[in-house]
Amino acid sequence: MAVEDTPKSIITDDQIPPNPNNEEINNNDLEDGEILEEGDDSSATSKPNSAALHPLENSWTFWFDNPQAKSKQAAWGSSIRPVYTFSTVEEFWSIYNNIHHPSKLAFGADFHCFKHKIEPKWEDPICANGGKWTVQFSRGKSDTSWLYTLLAMIGEQFDHGDEICGAVVNVRRVDKISIWTKNATNEAAQVSIGKQWKEFLDYNETIGFIFHDDAKKHDRSAKNKYVV
Repeated sequence: MAVEDTPKSIITDDQIPPNPNNEEINNNDLEDGEILEEGDDSSATSKPNSAALHPLENSWTFWFDNPQAKSKQAAWGSSIRPVYTFSTVEEFWSIYNNIHHPSKLAFGADFHCFKHKIEPKWEDPICANGGKWTVQFSRGKSDTSWLYTLLAMIGEQFDHGDEICGAVVNVRRVDKISIWTKNATNEAAQVSIGKQWKEFLDYNETIGFIFHDDAKKHDRSAKNKYVV
């Protein structure tokens, strides 16, 4: 739950304590594309003094889709696995400071952050009738925008944050970050989310919203339903 009488504000590094243990894992010790999982190191998962915790309004789960595992799986989405669930500011930074950022992930990787108990799949009942906004970046240039997207989501900065399921970064020749929403037909809410997201990222290019139903058809000619 959000703390009462606390106005909305963008969560930034100087406003929030970093890793409560004040230490980071050397990313060089991780294999290319590897995500630190719960239990891999106590510095990423140990809890600070409960009196100092800052609870988030929602709990969130990081998910990772390993590119090496994709080719071995028959069904789409079967290689996606949950990595860690967090519900406080301190837990978020503890995990974020100890995982590879998009520029360090293996080509083909997908890294998700979704509200707890919502799976990053079209088939999830909460996602089924939704859609997504997408922004694009040159390969390896999405780290800052990925962080700002996470902070805006978990900090409840969107006026229609209840419409948001989560976000994903896709590491490809062109990196893509998408925000998934619940009700694609709610045009006012979707357009508001798209406009605010561009403001948070200081992103000047036109972005489009596509329904999941259209994306499922794998039709490259499918048109964006909304643009901002």
